[in-house]
Amino acid sequence: MKPHKVIIDADPGVDDAAAILMALASPEIEVLGLSIVAGNVPLRDTVINACKLVSLSGRRDVPVYAGASGPLVREQVYGKYARIGSFDDKLVKAGDVVVAQESAVQFIVRSARAAVAAGEQITICAIGPMTNVALALVQHPDVARGIRHIVSMGGAFTALGHRTPWAEFNIYADPHAAETVFQSGVPVVLMPLDMTFQALFTTEHFERFRQGGEAGAALYNLFSTFDRSDEKRFGRPGGPIHDATTIAWLIRPELFTSREAFIGVQVTGLTMGYTYADFYNKLDRPANATVVTDVDEAGFIELLIERIARHGGEALDRRLTGGSHA
Repeated sequence: MKPHKVIIDADPGVDDAAAILMALASPEIEVLGLSIVAGNVPLRDTVINACKLVSLSGRRDVPVYAGASGPLVREQVYGKYARIGSFDDKLVKAGDVVVAQESAVQFIVRSARAAVAAGEQITICAIGPMTNVALALVQHPDVARGIRHIVSMGGAFTALGHRTPWAEFNIYADPHAAETVFQSGVPVVLMPLDMTFQALFTTEHFERFRQGGEAGAALYNLFSTFDRSDEKRFGRPGGPIHDATTIAWLIRPELFTSREAFIGVQVTGLTMGYTYADFYNKLDRPANATVVTDVDEAGFIELLIERIARHGGEALDRRLTGGSHA
């Protein structure tokens, strides 16, 4: 089976770091590049963080592109841990990877058009505000033909929000971009908080990240420094690693259960960023997304730990030297 050709559109971010390192160690995924957007932290910092992660992984064949520095319409908001800015060198070692000259939006457009020309399609893993993706689709509608699906970590239904009482952060940060993507006609696979809250990582799991060489040690440092647990909310120890579910779904979709639904976003007013899913066809509108509702917690956790461990072993070395993807 040919690997998925993937653009990771991200706003690194601690969760994003896990997803990016997971993808870069997975032979099932050919990462075409990282399309970076402001979100968890300002764009300057998300770009620095992305470059550090690529450098740590040893995957210098994967370019990093800078994209939108703010949302389409609303005022700028940042994530819960915005104060961390760029990852401290003591946590994530500085490297020598630099950002590409081409913009992230141009990169998305070029990659999608190249896929169409080759009779193929790409996948976009959108794990931050979807500003870059929305700009590409609005400015160049033909690129939709080159996108197989957009696998997005975003939204919240029965789980409600974590950035506000009603909204998940990636949608809240640019609800107009999310609504544009949902209405684009490109198939969307959505990983909401309702599902990501089901898989909780504990300190024991973080310890196992250290098996992954310098990359794994950096991930251990990040998750050990920025506590993600909320026992009052989750009812047990541990915290989610939301964004990595998008990569896991591409590698092992059998770990997940999903339902088709029409989804939309509130783009104005007090509840801006609220997402809704019409699972029972009350609006009489065709489904525009596959909403992932459940995850095999143990299977997902072990898959992420195993892929991070590859950064410290021979499997990643084989990829770097063009060896077998078996």
